[in-house]
Amino acid sequence: MTTGTPATLSLDVTWGTDSIRVTNISPHLPADPTDSQIAAVTAAGRANPSTWLPDASWDAIARATTRPEALAVQLTPTADEPAGLLMVENVEGATLRSGVTRVLLSELFPGIQPRTGMEVSEVSDPQVHGITHQGRPGAIVQYRYESLAHLRNHVWQTVFATLHINSYATSILTRSVTRNLITHPVEITFEDGTEPIHVLVVRDGITRLASAWAVQAGPDADHAEVATLATEALLGKESATGAAAGPGLGQRLAVGRARWRQDLRKEFDEEMKGAAPGLRTAQIAQSYVVPAQIAVGVEGHDGRVLSPEDIFDDAIRSVLASVHVEFKQWDPAAQNVEVITRALKRIIQQGDPRWNTADLQAVYGLAVGRIPVKELPQAFGGDPAPPATALWRAVYLISALSQPDLLELLKEQAKAIKGGQRMSMKGFGELLGPIIDLPWRAKKKLVTKQARNAWNNGGVLTNDVTQGWTPVPTDDFTALIAPAMSGDDDARRTLAVAGGVALIADKLLTRNVGSSLGAPKEKGGVPFRADVYKVVEGLSRRTNELGLWTLALAANTFRDGELPQNSVAKQSLTGKEPSASDEPPYVYFKVDLDAADHIARDAAGVPERLYEWDVVAASDPDRAARLAVPPTAVAPPPVPVPVVPAPNGEPEPAEGAESPGAVPGETTGDSDPVTALFQFGTVTGSEGALPAGAVPGPRDQGPPAPPSQRAAGHRKALQLGVQGARDALDHLYVLEPEVGDHTPIVPVSQLDELHKLLVGILTDVENLRRRTTEGHAPEDGDPESDESQELALD
Repeated sequence: MTTGTPATLSLDVTWGTDSIRVTNISPHLPADPTDSQIAAVTAAGRANPSTWLPDASWDAIARATTRPEALAVQLTPTADEPAGLLMVENVEGATLRSGVTRVLLSELFPGIQPRTGMEVSEVSDPQVHGITHQGRPGAIVQYRYESLAHLRNHVWQTVFATLHINSYATSILTRSVTRNLITHPVEITFEDGTEPIHVLVVRDGITRLASAWAVQAGPDADHAEVATLATEALLGKESATGAAAGPGLGQRLAVGRARWRQDLRKEFDEEMKGAAPGLRTAQIAQSYVVPAQIAVGVEGHDGRVLSPEDIFDDAIRSVLASVHVEFKQWDPAAQNVEVITRALKRIIQQGDPRWNTADLQAVYGLAVGRIPVKELPQAFGGDPAPPATALWRAVYLISALSQPDLLELLKEQAKAIKGGQRMSMKGFGELLGPIIDLPWRAKKKLVTKQARNAWNNGGVLTNDVTQGWTPVPTDDFTALIAPAMSGDDDARRTLAVAGGVALIADKLLTRNVGSSLGAPKEKGGVPFRADVYKVVEGLSRRTNELGLWTLALAANTFRDGELPQNSVAKQSLTGKEPSASDEPPYVYFKVDLDAADHIARDAAGVPERLYEWDVVAASDPDRAARLAVPPTAVAPPPVPVPVVPAPNGEPEPAEGAESPGAVPGETTGDSDPVTALFQFGTVTGSEGALPAGAVPGPRDQGPPAPPSQRAAGHRKALQLGVQGARDALDHLYVLEPEVGDHTPIVPVSQLDELHKLLVGILTDVENLRRRTTEGHAPEDGDPESDESQELALD
């Protein structure tokens, strides 16, 4: 009979509407590692010849594990095993060494993965840089955030977005996390000067990580509450205090997480002392720790020319790709980014003498976002240097990746990674789409699907563009038209790529289908069918002046921070006209070669908007003119004036104008609609909380007011509450284009609850209206009596 091992507990709990059998609950939670245990892990890591990490990283690893003594044993070299008992993985170009242990959930930060990094997100990923020591790669990377607030928002977004895609909460509650998370240390630095911190991040298993937090939060917590819990547990309130006096930032954060766990252990112990431990016991026990393999060492293989700072990140990505490209697949966009960037890495590793390795590293850094747009002039140089804009980033990337010899090698490597037999130019365009739209993906999320479909149809990869060329930098793309028509192929191809990228990104050039033929131009109609790359090819013909002007004006018009009114026109939900702005409207206009400014105008002198019909027709004017089916004639809508953006990103009314939906006679001050709802007492439990000057409600001191007076107060609260809901909904519509594609502006479950609540309110309002109408019916003989009765009963 075995003794000395506490018996585990199993119990049945209710999780939402499900009854779940929870197994193997330990009677106690593991204690945090002691200072001496942390020092032992650090000493063992230093003594291992196959590992190098900064002491702060060893501290983060040791602080996270629940078995520091076991990890120290794995790290300790022996005569037979000079590298210790670490797990060894041979991946392409490198050997990884990892320790396998169990770690505390509250010490794991969500890392970057192609699945999360390639989605439409409102919070940008940090820049990633490798770290070396004496010319050797370390099993660590650096995440460079703008500030602590950026880190905080990124952690929140990753957890929130992951749970919207999938959740294993029920499974984890049943038997905890059973498969290792792939983790490694990261140095987090901040551009605003905040001192760096060292943490342990998860690179594979982010869904399991987020789901464990969902278990910790409970069955009634929505995704936002789970993300908030995780963020607060990991970072506390440090984003607000910043570099306060006292211990280092990393130490203060670590102490905060230790206190959070201490409170959790107390709660767990109290639950276990009860007669019948319940759901909360299971939540804490099953999510407190998770299994993990922690990468601590990396060694580059001989004959590889990959720079030392890239070896570790490339090795980790190789492990992830082996799972998510070949086995448990990411979505196509994430796979495409992984394939094209890894194909480029393979070429860098080969050390082909035809290309400068440093130049290829710059192209790679630009493609994955490591080199920001603002550093484009320094990365590519030249005289003149390219302007630091997102559109020029796309031009230089496409120019570099479409050089004939490099293009063929990229296709060969991509085929090897994907396991395919052939790759057409359309297939290569599909790989390029998600790296081209990186700078504007979040701002143009409403048309991202159509834009990527256009890249799947060839994008701007015309026969000319894939013949090799050098971009011609300029601040005015129309200056390239004359050289292009005079035989300057570089200028012409620059126009083709810049204008084509702009038109694709803003849904003015799409993969048209049969139903588009003959449809009204304002509904996406086209005069004839053609592949996207064929349209760009036609627009950029040397003899096609109309097409070249269309490309040049499109490139000049393009903005990477919003959508034009051509593709997604802003709609007024309140019936009010948008307020004036100093910023000109973002609109593409149709080209008229006979006009002085080359912009077409109608009979009233109003500029005509550009439609996809006009773009396709301009690619082959003669063919468009021969077609028997003309576009449906419609009067161009007036160009609305954009809303003035307020500092908080919300629309701001013009000076002297009322806020959208404001109640006449009421002052809204600086409060937003949500604040107004609470301020005016429309939240359950806030009865009588009315604005200044309103009739007191039933909770005021002194004798209660007569019912009619109290009714007046609640009548005001009802009006303001409904109006506040209208304002909140308007703000949600304004924010919807900027919210990440994977995170709905309002989850369906909440929409269902709101719909039910609103239907109930509508029913009650209608019942009150009918009773009021019936109770005040006109007297007999009133000529309106019969009509009023009919309306009341309608």
